[in-house]
Amino acid sequence: MDHLAIIGAGSVGTAIAFAALNGGVARRLSLHDLNGAKAKAEVLDLRHGLQFVRPTTIEGGDDVAVCAGADVVIITAGAKQRPGETRLDLAARNAGLFRSLLPPLMAVAPDAKILVVTNPVDVLTQLTVDVTGRHDGTVLGSGTVLDSSRLRHLLALRYCIAERHIHASVVGEHGDSETVLWSSATIGGSPLAEVETHDGQLLDAVARAEILDQVRNAAYEIIAGKGATSWGIAMATAQILEALDQTAQAAVLPVTAPLDPGLGLGELCISLPRLVDATGAGRILPLSATDAEREALTASAGAVRDIIDNIR
Repeated sequence: MDHLAIIGAGSVGTAIAFAALNGGVARRLSLHDLNGAKAKAEVLDLRHGLQFVRPTTIEGGDDVAVCAGADVVIITAGAKQRPGETRLDLAARNAGLFRSLLPPLMAVAPDAKILVVTNPVDVLTQLTVDVTGRHDGTVLGSGTVLDSSRLRHLLALRYCIAERHIHASVVGEHGDSETVLWSSATIGGSPLAEVETHDGQLLDAVARAEILDQVRNAAYEIIAGKGATSWGIAMATAQILEALDQTAQAAVLPVTAPLDPGLGLGELCISLPRLVDATGAGRILPLSATDAEREALTASAGAVRDIIDNIR
């Protein structure tokens, strides 16, 4: 793409900038932050590594004009998740910021696709849809792309198989109510339920519940140890950016975006596997799930809807 803009020069925004720069996803990279000195310092630091990556123009500061004409704007700005605080608890603290940020952003980058990374990402993606009036997939959130990668990593350890050979998705809220579509998970094309782990056992209900708990709590463990997640979400965002690139083929990713009315889950954004390409978040793939998985997904949608209703 020609121009990628990132709002927020904190640990997440700068990690995404680093990943994007190394991936060569844009010819121009802009970093905006209310702390202009911080943004400019991060830009200078990144510029010092330009010898080692594809030619890229990098700029930054506290004026939203640095985002002018961007093809994609990534929003990472917002209050950090505190130790012990759920993602949904963040909603009220970050909703006000988004309401003040979006109008000037849309004034300078009216045609940009907006990728929300700030938590709670489902709620803030829906808020962005509400404020911009866009229901066409050009507003999307990072959703459970990272959660699904966490899941595949944990499964890779159980099966002693590389993550790329495991296909399994976390769906619903990016947070405490997310769930796994175990029934459609595969390893090398075979149903996961029929493949033995490295110790010769099938993955039973107890093991599945343990893995889901680890996925749900991974962020809390990282936050407790280093204050914020950054590298994992940066790599997940880089994968979304690759799909959004004009030159790339469509990818299937569990991003969060407006749901199809036919799903019966209401007017909200949660994550389901869907096509992502240069036009944004596209159609949701047919959902293969057991009754229990559908019930868990419905409960997750309800948890997100309750918060959305409170901030609208």
